[in-house]
Amino acid sequence: MIYLDNAATSFPKPPEVAQAMAGTLEKLGVNPGRGGHKLALCAGNLVQRCREELADFLGADDPSRIIFTASCTEALNLAIAGTLHDGDEVIVSHAEHNAVMRVLEKYVRMGHLTVKVLQPDKEGILSPDALRLAFSKRTALVILCHASNVTGVIQPVAALGEVCEAHHIPLLVDAAQTAGTEEVRLDTLHASMIALPGHKGLLGPQGIGVLALSKWADPEPLVLGGTGSTSESYRQPLMLPDRYESGTLNLPGIAGLLASTRFVKVHRKEIASYEKALATRLREQLSSCPGIRFQGSSEVPHTGIVSFTVPGLDCGMIADELNEYSIAVRSGLHCAPSIHSWLGTLGSGTVRLSVGIYNTEQDIDDVADVMEHILKRKSRFSASG
Repeated sequence: MIYLDNAATSFPKPPEVAQAMAGTLEKLGVNPGRGGHKLALCAGNLVQRCREELADFLGADDPSRIIFTASCTEALNLAIAGTLHDGDEVIVSHAEHNAVMRVLEKYVRMGHLTVKVLQPDKEGILSPDALRLAFSKRTALVILCHASNVTGVIQPVAALGEVCEAHHIPLLVDAAQTAGTEEVRLDTLHASMIALPGHKGLLGPQGIGVLALSKWADPEPLVLGGTGSTSESYRQPLMLPDRYESGTLNLPGIAGLLASTRFVKVHRKEIASYEKALATRLREQLSSCPGIRFQGSSEVPHTGIVSFTVPGLDCGMIADELNEYSIAVRSGLHCAPSIHSWLGTLGSGTVRLSVGIYNTEQDIDDVADVMEHILKRKSRFSASG
């Protein structure tokens, strides 16, 4: 199988990730923070080490401001629902995932919020000047998708964040497609909050996400319950990270994330360079295939995503055909209808190929050959029909 669906989840993982998770289950399968015995203390130390690694990686000035969640989606829900109030206005990019837009839609439908969508230039890039002009007295939060999960185009979030910072408006960054390859830090992006998954560019396991909080961010908790601290009170603790981490933490997931974060911290730049080179090779190879229309400019910074349509052919059919050749890709809207509306592909979706560190140049060449064969065969069939 040639796996080209890394934008959905990276696969396979570095061997040390599985080893760390298995070791935790075999030797340390206890509840961190829920007891004073040696195993519970060891588990707590593992969780703290992961917080410290992530704090360093994400530019958080205090490890307690690294909050573990079940996913990037939960992290985004916590940041949004915990920050906004009745009458607020939110500015979002044209490329937001449904993990953002469905949360906002709920509050818009209830009459609590208004949402303003920032439109990009023809290359899909957002302008700091356009953001500045979009602000109003009611603007309470800006949410920016660092890179589209459909086109791979990377936004100049640091420049946009400077504008937010200058106007004292908090910025929430969705780093689902960039954490682990791009520089994603609270300080350099001028962000108040960054949400990210463990299982994509960070090469960790599924079921673990992170919300990184700046020292200015103080959202209301999304989930209340047992934390192992101040148990005599019915009130949620105010101390971090307990305020946001009710219930048993995903210790195997955190162990895997600790191993993957250490791996990525060492190799991030070479991973990013390698994946972008593979994506460029893939785009160049596919460009000779009849009928392919790429979605997203190659002239601006981008991740390892290559997305395309073929007029007259169903994207799902193309993905199914590739699957017959043991090539795993994804077709459809990718849970991001907003950018498809901008691209004009809301009715068709796209075929998305997303490379990872374990892909090879031979994988790319083989996929291009298969695509050319599929499209030429479809073209002959259409002509004969």
